[in-house]
Parts: sequence; structure tokens; C-alpha cells
Amino acid sequence: MEASRGSTRNRVDGVDIQERTFRFAVRIIKLVGKLPLTVGGIEIGRQLVRAGTSVGSNMQEADEALSKKDFVNHVRIARKEARESKYWLRLIAGTGLLNDPEVGALTDEASELGRILSGIIASATRPRAAGVAALVIGSLVITSFA
Repeated sequence: MEASRGSTRNRVDGVDIQERTFRFAVRIIKLVGKLPLTVGGIEIGRQLVRAGTSVGSNMQEADEALSKKDFVNHVRIARKEARESKYWLRLIAGTGLLNDPEVGALTDEASELGRILSGIIASATRPRAAGVAALVIGSLVITSFA
């Protein structure tokens, strides 16, 4: 990993953000498989799969970014996709398309991922002295390199 950009290999409850966003995508895909085969269920499902899987794919891209600017851009896109996922999940709940506790759990996870990604962005864009800096958000410790 280059010293000029941040690392997304941060652990929350023993799970790094890469693994957490991967698990989020898997859970999204499984949930969408339970949606009714109606126009609403199909269209919302498509949008949710796109947004929910994009969170993790953009974090993978961020981890391989060639510059700090590219890193931050991919994390920002991942955060945007987490927010969009939350919207589609709220729409599923609000319309009653699926009454499953996983909808609420995934809505909460999308919110938490958004907060974590905001912390990574803040840490990566904050001016700091040379050396390693850390940002602590709850039980998450985010490290980046100056």
C-alpha cells in the first residue's frame, strides 16, 4: 500500500471494512431474492442490488487507488451508494413490499457504513503533521499515512 493514501483495512468488531462491505452486499442480494415478483419488487430490487454491491466494489477500488485523491473519490462513491441503499431499503419497508426484520437490520447497517465511510474520508482529507494519524469512531480505529 502506498504511503500517500489511507488504508481501508480497518477493523470494527474484528472485521475489516472490506469484509464488512462484502457481507453487506451478500445480505442485500439474499434479501432481494425474497422480494415479490411485482413491477415494484423487481425495479426496487435491481436498484438495491446495484447500490448495495457498489459499496464494496468501490472500497476494493479505493484500496488499490494510485493516489490519495483517487482513494477519497472511491470512498465518497461508496458512501453515496450506502446512502442510496438505505433509501431503497426504506422504500421496501415503507411500501410493505417485504416484512422481514433483515430490512431494518440492513437499513441500520447502511447507516453505520455511511458513518464509517464519512470517518475514513475525514481522516484522509484532514491536514496533519508527517507520520501516522488515527481517527477513532466508536470502536473503529482508522489509520492513514501522511
